[in-house]
Amino acid sequence: MNVKNTITLSDRYMRYAEQQVEDGQFPSVEKVVEAGLDELMRAEQELTPEQLDSVMAMADVIRERMDTPRDQFIPWDGDSMAERVKAELDAKYGENKKASR
Repeated sequence: MNVKNTITLSDRYMRYAEQQVEDGQFPSVEKVVEAGLDELMRAEQELTPEQLDSVMAMADVIRERMDTPRDQFIPWDGDSMAERVKAELDAKYGENKKASR
């Protein structure tokens, strides 16, 4: 069932939608808007509850880290830190890389 409605688009969005129609990507501006809404709905449905829980957990960790006092920050020591991280990653995943080659 279709519902008639009127929406207002900014000039930027209207120009983009009209260009999509002119380029033959869509038959009408209405279909451009529908495609955008379809994409938003698809994106919402892509996250499983477990993934959403993971994202929320990461957000919680980020918030906690943002609340860390500056005097507790790990100092950046440039190349030394990068070398340590690389060594840890090589130690953890180095064998997997070699096996997949």
